[in-house]
Amino acid sequence: MAFTHHNGERPSPAQCYNKLNAAGDALYVIGGKWRLRIIIALSEGHKRFNEIQRAMNGISARVLSNELKELEINGFVTRKVYTDFPVSIEYELTPYSDTLSPVIESLINWGEMHRQRIMHAEKAEEQTATALAEIL
Repeated sequence: MAFTHHNGERPSPAQCYNKLNAAGDALYVIGGKWRLRIIIALSEGHKRFNEIQRAMNGISARVLSNELKELEINGFVTRKVYTDFPVSIEYELTPYSDTLSPVIESLINWGEMHRQRIMHAEKAEEQTATALAEIL
């Protein structure tokens, strides 16, 4: 059953409620501007805090710290402390984070498709405006 009723019967109120709860749970854990981006940045391997921050254009240290804590609490990231001098901390993805691969791939594919659609629409609008300007 699809989540919309465009191609078939509508979901029951109970099914709709369950889907809303499931989507809400997922968005609570991975939602926001940065969490999936952090996971993608860590997909190359373990990284120190500053390496993650450099890979993530525009994120503040405070926000990155909070997001890493949330990802750690939810089991997507582990934090390893090395007590050598100087002390260093590295973050890496857990095997559980692999469960997000289909979600991330779908979002990337949709984002690429949407960007092309928007760019195509803008190009068509520009061509229409140019044609109108030539007529007038």
